[in-house]
Amino acid sequence: MKISVVVPMMNEEDNVSPIHHEIKQACEKNNYAYEIIFIDDGSSDKTVENCKGLSPLKLIILRKNFGQTAAMDAGIKAATGDYFITMDGDLQNDANDFPKLIKKLKDDDLDVVSGWRKDRKDSFLKNFVSRGANLLRKLLVNDGIHDSGCSLKIYKKECFQGVTLYGEMHRFIPAILKIKGYKVGEVVVNHRSRTAGITKYNWKRTLKGFIDMISVWFWNKYSARPLHLLGGLGLIFILLSVPCGITTMGLFIAGYGMSETAMPLLTIFLFLGGIQLFISGLLADILLKNYFESKGETNYSISQEIIS
Repeated sequence: MKISVVVPMMNEEDNVSPIHHEIKQACEKNNYAYEIIFIDDGSSDKTVENCKGLSPLKLIILRKNFGQTAAMDAGIKAATGDYFITMDGDLQNDANDFPKLIKKLKDDDLDVVSGWRKDRKDSFLKNFVSRGANLLRKLLVNDGIHDSGCSLKIYKKECFQGVTLYGEMHRFIPAILKIKGYKVGEVVVNHRSRTAGITKYNWKRTLKGFIDMISVWFWNKYSARPLHLLGGLGLIFILLSVPCGITTMGLFIAGYGMSETAMPLLTIFLFLGGIQLFISGLLADILLKNYFESKGETNYSISQEIIS
């Protein structure tokens, strides 16, 4: 068994050496075959400089700041291990939790195990926003875990075959994989206060994360049948336009001026909006089929094939 430890970093010059030492120590203590992959996401401090001289280390340097998800995707694509462990570069995740993640993965025959920072050491505001986001995620996505924002996770290598991450999708990887049929679990992990550097989280990342959550929800519910959502909404709008149109005709016959009521505009809006939604559903259905055919992919995944 070989593990690949993937760590995206941006402006973590004071954390580079300590986290490398901690990962190396944890892996050697447990006799793991391992590789350490650091991804520099456009740092403006001495993060890259401080990585030099560390061994073993595979350092990937992005040309500019592309975001944590892009950095994680670059690291995962460069990984060669049987298991991938991802973690933050701020020393808040604990490398000594690696055995706990691996044990949970093996004992429960899972494909993904996510860390659960049950006792978080973050500010009140960050905790509040995170809890709100987790509640919303549970309502929309329901991936079965408490803390999708925890970067400390372990994955089997095959989880990322044909998967490319975009936007702020890194926190929704378990949800994406669960949609594909992989088995997801979680285990409580240690969480520590940040002692160096500054947090990279802000309202912009929160907003992007929410938008990506909507994308995951749509992909989960309607990725194989977008016509059912858009076409269904279109038919509802068209049906609602019928009573509005009848009411408009009744008002006209009764002598009301069409400029005195909003019913004509509402009728036209509902009817044309319904037509547009239905056509959008048809186009989305065609595009999705073309996507799967061109990529040679399917909207399902096979666990194993048994021939007797």
